[in-house]
Amino acid sequence: MTEIIMHLSSGQGPEECRWVVGQLARVFFKEAAVAGLGTELLESAAGNPASLLLRVTGAGAEQFARQRAGTILWVGASPFRPNHKRRNWFVGAALVPPIDEIAELRPEDIVYQAMRASGAGGQHVNKTDSAVRATHLPTGLITTAQDQRSQHANRKLARIKLALMLIERRDDGARNARKEEWDRNRRLERGNPVKTYLGPGFQLKR
Repeated sequence: MTEIIMHLSSGQGPEECRWVVGQLARVFFKEAAVAGLGTELLESAAGNPASLLLRVTGAGAEQFARQRAGTILWVGASPFRPNHKRRNWFVGAALVPPIDEIAELRPEDIVYQAMRASGAGGQHVNKTDSAVRATHLPTGLITTAQDQRSQHANRKLARIKLALMLIERRDDGARNARKEEWDRNRRLERGNPVKTYLGPGFQLKR
């Protein structure tokens, strides 16, 4: 079965963009269901996080994800600042490359440590030591995962998050060297969205 991991990010946008990330995940859930695809949110969406990881599964998962990869525009009034004049809010959607294709992420370079889940988290946060802290030894990058039901699943999620951090680090280095025009996590291309949604109901603009 095809499995695609999508990364939804607010970039450096304000709280409204973080809110859009959470709403967009729900929209993708509905659109995927219509397409006969399975979806799973890999992390808790509580508190308007700046980014989310979404798993899409099924025969058309890759096509579904690629049709939504790029800048997403939501047009609507701010849910937090009613008098704010801005109505265009941009977020980004990207496919996470297969972990095995990331040369910097060798299994022998990762140290995993079991830990107890903390915070409100999602509805399935465990009370046992199933949460995981992953350290990438060559770079010192550290990430944690606690929203999955098993330690094995949290190890996989932590590895995915390390991969994203390494991609961001690599892209930052390339940008600094040659003034890269687009960074997948920190900058979002304005004016050329691949999808546009309108209003509080997130109606797709045709």
